Amino acid sequence: MAVWQERAELLFKTEGLEKLRKANVLVVGLGGVGSFAAEFLARAGVGKMTIVDGDVVDITNINRQLPALHSTVGLPKVELMAARLLDINPELELTPLKEFLSPERAFELVTPEFDYVLDCIDSVTPKLNLLLAAKRKGVKVISNMGAGGKYLASKVKVTDISKTDYCPLAKHVRKRLKKEGISGGIKVVYSSERPDYDSVKHTDGSNFKKSFYGTNSWMPCLFGLHAAETVVRYLLKK
Repeated sequence: MAVWQERAELLFKTEGLEKLRKANVLVVGLGGVGSFAAEFLARAGVGKMTIVDGDVVDITNINRQLPALHSTVGLPKVELMAARLLDINPELELTPLKEFLSPERAFELVTPEFDYVLDCIDSVTPKLNLLLAAKRKGVKVISNMGAGGKYLASKVKVTDISKTDYCPLAKHVRKRLKKEGISGGIKVVYSSERPDYDSVKHTDGSNFKKSFYGTNSWMPCLFGLHAAETVVRYLLKK
């Protein structure tokens, strides 16, 4: 056991730390949700991780994303997070991929070698492709729904996609999955709070989004926390 894991060993026990060390996890999307989820996994002691994101830090990311600072604006998120995760655990077997996930790439990347896939993408189509790849290949996956337009930490929970409500992103994902013959069986992090519809900003779609909600500093982090907790608890029991 590394000295930095002393407190974790007290809780997880030696055998738990060994299970985490042998685990292999894929995190796709390193924004407000995925950056925190990846860090929580690294600090928990997950030994092998692949992180995927094709974006760079924008100044508007600073209020909610882990790698976003005034000094990092314009730098690739995946490179910033890779350096940070290896500084947490130098023995981490880390594969950073600077790319946006195409449908073909999603099916190529997701393999049974992964113990768990974390979908931390905030756009519907690539999110759907990742979920379909995991579902069809029998790889465990947890997907994060919308954290925007919401305030209440107490309303965030892990549930099945079929049991979500009041979430515009979940509604779109459910509809698209249904067309693919999937009505449930996918675990999601989700808030039952009704979003603040007055916080929506509409765009011309040039940034790949037709609209987006205002987001505070704590909700994306909380989604990442629930996703990481779900994965770690599964790995400890595996």
